Amino acid sequence: MKETGKDRIAFGFAWYRPDQWQRVRDISSDAEDLADSYVEWLQLADEKLNEMRSSGMRVEKIDIDTEQLIRWCNERGLDITGQSRSQYAAEKLRELGENRSLISER
Repeated sequence: MKETGKDRIAFGFAWYRPDQWQRVRDISSDAEDLADSYVEWLQLADEKLNEMRSSGMRVEKIDIDTEQLIRWCNERGLDITGQSRSQYAAEKLRELGENRSLISER
């Protein structure tokens, strides 16, 4: 059966668990561009997800393990920035078809 546009995931949104949020801020070279608290980030993330979904885009939350993100960036010689965090989420999105556990059920 061929997938239609609505069946495909259009965008993977990096989703951080509360216990890892401060770690993300600690390791990111662009931490000053991140929300100050998990609560603030969660509100901004939910707003962005709702906006994307209301435009018709299919969006999945990709559960990010911070330690795996660190290893992934180190292997590629990348600073941990918004761009590298997005690249990591995109790679995890590509893997999603084989490993549905990457989707957060928050």
